[in-house]
Amino acid sequence: MEKTDLKKDMKAFYQPSAKAFSIVDLPEMQFVSVEGQGAPEGAAFSDAVQWLYSVVYPMKFMAKKHYGKDFVAPPLEGLWWSQDWTDFSAGRRDRWQWRMMLAVPHWVEARLFEEAAAKAEAKLGARPDSLGLASFHEGLSVQIMHIGPYEDEAPVIARMHDDFMPAQGLKPRGVHHEIYLSDPRRVVPEKLRTVLRQPVEAV
Repeated sequence: MEKTDLKKDMKAFYQPSAKAFSIVDLPEMQFVSVEGQGAPEGAAFSDAVQWLYSVVYPMKFMAKKHYGKDFVAPPLEGLWWSQDWTDFSAGRRDRWQWRMMLAVPHWVEARLFEEAAAKAEAKLGARPDSLGLASFHEGLSVQIMHIGPYEDEAPVIARMHDDFMPAQGLKPRGVHHEIYLSDPRRVVPEKLRTVLRQPVEAV
């Protein structure tokens, strides 16, 4: 049976160096996603993540049934923003806005999403309004692997924006993107691996 592993097939995008920033050009990808606001340790965030996995895992089994294909469960990804960017540096976590996402192969059709979402609704109740399956084209981006606690990301992000991007003639475009390759329930903070990514454009 054919089995798609996006993290392996797109290694340059999911396994960047931790030693230096890199510039990549991401293709259009397909995600199951849900949006919300609040601290990542809050109930809204936890519920959103539960919804994502409650939809994507049934989609895996349905793909086997309908297509004779399978895919590896992807890592959790998140887009982060705020109306006031100082909310991040000031730690006003209740104001953080996010879109949490799980990538799925392009051959996964909308009908599988709808079937899986219906199953999730039977277990979790009414689905979030923002829950959906859609394409996302990030394009030109700067990224790096961060190894360590999430709280230690700020200096790395500052170097990305203040040093690397200007030196390359680039400026930020869109919102901050993180890919969580480690499970914080099983990995000590010092060994967490997180891809930090920022879409960019020429100055």
